[in-house]
Amino acid sequence: MFDNSKEVFFNNHELIVSKTDLKGRITYANDVFLKVSGYGLDEIMGQPHNMIRHDFMPRSVFHLLWTTLQERKEIFAYVVNKTKNDGHYWVLAHVTPSLNLEGDVIGYHSSRRVPERDLLEGHIIPLYNELNRIEQAANNRKLGMQDAVSYLQDVVQGYAPDYHQFILTLDRLAAS
Repeated sequence: MFDNSKEVFFNNHELIVSKTDLKGRITYANDVFLKVSGYGLDEIMGQPHNMIRHDFMPRSVFHLLWTTLQERKEIFAYVVNKTKNDGHYWVLAHVTPSLNLEGDVIGYHSSRRVPERDLLEGHIIPLYNELNRIEQAANNRKLGMQDAVSYLQDVVQGYAPDYHQFILTLDRLAAS
């Protein structure tokens, strides 16, 4: 999946930040986002955030992400994105709904930091390989995603009560 794709790295002290509207169109991107993704601000403003979605990302993980956000909850997730030049970069994303003064969700905010390499290679990439295999093994896309979500929930329950705690548990394991 990554054989012909150059991995792009950013510094541990940097954060990639972006904001979207309710339809997922980019309304803000910081300089680190632009540097790592390879896009200019004029190329991404108003574009769907999934323009940087890498094919390796299991649909089941995004399903969980959007389900969590629709419940007005924050979520942490490991994500691999693609760059403008067909490279890729891994992040630990923290995504939250953005609220107005009335408490209505008006968009989404994502801050992404450098993930722990050992955690990616030891847990996340093997998990995503399995989720992708399950998604592709089904007779149709909907069934494949359902099977992968079910598998993911089983894996999560082996570590923590929910996905959010699962990611934090893995992150703590990597830091120790």
